[in-house]
Amino acid sequence: MISALSVTDLSLDIGGAKILDGISLSVYQNETLGIIGPNGAGKTSFFNLLSGIRKPSRGQIFIGDQNVTELAPHERAKAGIARTFQTSSVFVNLTCLENVRIAAQSAHGKSMNLTKNAYKFTEVVAQARECLEKVGLTNYAMQRAGALSHGDKRRLEIAIVLASKSDIVLLDEPMAGMSVENVPELVEIIRSLATIHMKTVLIVEHHMEVILGLADRIAVLNYGELLVCDTPQNVINNPIVQSAYIGESL
Repeated sequence: MISALSVTDLSLDIGGAKILDGISLSVYQNETLGIIGPNGAGKTSFFNLLSGIRKPSRGQIFIGDQNVTELAPHERAKAGIARTFQTSSVFVNLTCLENVRIAAQSAHGKSMNLTKNAYKFTEVVAQARECLEKVGLTNYAMQRAGALSHGDKRRLEIAIVLASKSDIVLLDEPMAGMSVENVPELVEIIRSLATIHMKTVLIVEHHMEVILGLADRIAVLNYGELLVCDTPQNVINNPIVQSAYIGESL
């Protein structure tokens, strides 16, 4: 199997506190890796290091064979990493189409000059509409993103990820705040990232049933350390995991 993303001895210290300590891990191409752990385990901090929001205290991060440890967030994005956050991060005053079009325009290397009409880039606009269709938002193309429901904003974020053409997708608690009836549809959209769009997906999620249904492997963090990374069945049967995180047999 070919590694899409790998970290070696990845650590983060803040004010003398160890947030992450010596994580070494490889994620394979087109794999979906679930990341679980109790609050404060370091899950979001791990994503912050991968996406370049924070620099590690020590250790290295690779995308394929490229060392990206010192790259800024926008350079990580160009190298192939896209990310969503725990709270929706869309341009609320722009339409859904404009949100996705901006991502597509950047991915195509088209001019971002605000004095020029971006809609002359017909292939970019067509791709943006196609990405909206893939997540079921075709009818909302001209609606202001801020007017969307929480679940639809999540779908819009995934459309933006698709438009960015990134190979690696980091999803930070995509089900947070979702109504129960909307979860299955979003799960299938996320599943399609790996199975249809051939992305490598890392997903932090507290809903165990979601992780168990999506992940090829699950990495368990606890107090900033990687306890285990294994198949879902092996993880839930692991007594160390049950003691440290789950607290009881599943």
